[in-house]
Amino acid sequence: MPPDLAAPLLAWYRTAARDLPWRAPGYGAWGVLVSEFMLQQTPVTRVIPRLAEWLTAWPEPADLAAAPPADAVRRWANLGYPRRALWLHRAAVEIRDRHGGVVPRDVDALLALTGIGDYTARAVAVFAYGDRHPVVDTNTRRVIARAVEGRSQPGPASRRDLDAMAALLPAADADAASFNAATMELGALVCTARAPRCEACPIAHLCAWRAAGYPDTGDERRRQARYEGSDRQARGAVLRALREAPGHALPAVAAASDWPDPRQRDRAIDSLIADGLAEAIGGELRLPR
Repeated sequence: MPPDLAAPLLAWYRTAARDLPWRAPGYGAWGVLVSEFMLQQTPVTRVIPRLAEWLTAWPEPADLAAAPPADAVRRWANLGYPRRALWLHRAAVEIRDRHGGVVPRDVDALLALTGIGDYTARAVAVFAYGDRHPVVDTNTRRVIARAVEGRSQPGPASRRDLDAMAALLPAADADAASFNAATMELGALVCTARAPRCEACPIAHLCAWRAAGYPDTGDERRRQARYEGSDRQARGAVLRALREAPGHALPAVAAASDWPDPRQRDRAIDSLIADGLAEAIGGELRLPR
């Protein structure tokens, strides 16, 4: 049997939880969905202002669906991984056309939307609608690896992570939703990857890793490639030039023309076109319409 982490973790969360916009009562399923798209691999501090801008511009899925994809890519700005902007736009169209403009509650219906995987579907069902599902992100996986499995870092992500979290959820729907959020919060603030603050941890007395003497069990996490000088940076430079161009189009040869590696720049342009983030029309490059 896994340890009963719910009581101490929920008590800690009631006083330690950050005041984040998407946690406000009545924030709405669309706001939660947009926030989850933005939060993927992006720090909270960068997401909060962009999220407010998006929901002001497009307070409902149908509002975004009615806008051209170029507007979504442009407003995505510096959040990184800009394909998420296109996926969110497509998801908004699908919500409008398939679900009458209302973000669905059912996990399978959410999974059928563009850009939504296991985590985001369950996060919306739990945090927007209060349903009882396991929600597992990187922080959750690290807390479970340490507190339950006695490992210093989680192994590769798998469907087993959902089963592991489901086994820890308290019975009541509201408590289960709070427990999901609390586990993520603990991983983000206390049980961090590189410098865990075990002295501040509300479940330290239940932690299998602490009881075992903090063994180094290895780290199988995939390392992200260096950003500086990468193709990702080149893509970002081209997109930035397109967002800032008058009419959001410019001659292809002028897109990030000062990039130090012309071949890398051209490769970045080709990949942006392939991903639907840019269009080449008559020698010009523009954001998608």
